[in-house]
Amino acid sequence: MTGTVPLRCGSTTVGAYVTAPRLAARLSPRPYLHPLTTLGGAPVTELMPADHLHHLGVGVAVPDVAGHNFWGGRTFVRGQGPTALDNHGEQRHLRWTAGRPGGFTEELSWTAGGRELLHEERTVTARPLTAQAWELDFAFTLTNTTGAPLRIGSPATNGRPGAGYGGFFWRAPHTGAPPRAFTADADGEDAVHGSTAAWLALAAEHWTLVLRGTDPWFVRTREYPGVGSALAWRSPLTVPAGGSVSRRVVTAVADGRLGRDEAAALAARTTR
Repeated sequence: MTGTVPLRCGSTTVGAYVTAPRLAARLSPRPYLHPLTTLGGAPVTELMPADHLHHLGVGVAVPDVAGHNFWGGRTFVRGQGPTALDNHGEQRHLRWTAGRPGGFTEELSWTAGGRELLHEERTVTARPLTAQAWELDFAFTLTNTTGAPLRIGSPATNGRPGAGYGGFFWRAPHTGAPPRAFTADADGEDAVHGSTAAWLALAAEHWTLVLRGTDPWFVRTREYPGVGSALAWRSPLTVPAGGSVSRRVVTAVADGRLGRDEAAALAARTTR
């Protein structure tokens, strides 16, 4: 495999995975999926948009790992607000451990200041769902290699209410009107942001994403279209020395704007 790996769902190429992007340190360089599309070809990811240059398609980004920024951009400092700091880390692709037409498994090193903080195993798989939809199965395990407890935080845990982002993150493209965000029983950004619903949908004019995960959902529609699964929503997550934290988010990627019943049916079809 090379530095850019095509992602195929059956006979259709639905995107690409970039392992070693050449990015400025302030963008917290890391592997990412972009571009991704629906089966019909509608774009569903954004790379380095003008509103947030550090948003890189789909991947794992964390704003506070023992004080180091693996999200990119400014760091939220308690009592001071968003601040430009020289504290950015980097996720480095180490090796492929498995490869197949619909995905791969790899190992990565999360380093900052010349020191490894976390070792990651990441598995990405694309599978067909219906004639109009495919699923992205994204799983990762982070292992603390520092020899001491490691604190994972967020702007929310550092004093900014409602900004508990960090973990799996999907930056979607601007496509006219803001997308509709909804769950099985709630509608709108304010209602679903921070919820722990079993599934969450983001529906735009030409595409719909239906995500399943276990952490609180971080959702943006008005400021920009994006959704994530938060590791440290209200409280820091401490990983003991040698310990690991594992997460998995499965996303159905569908053509067209789906309603609640259609999204629920698609969520029920995704891999458990």
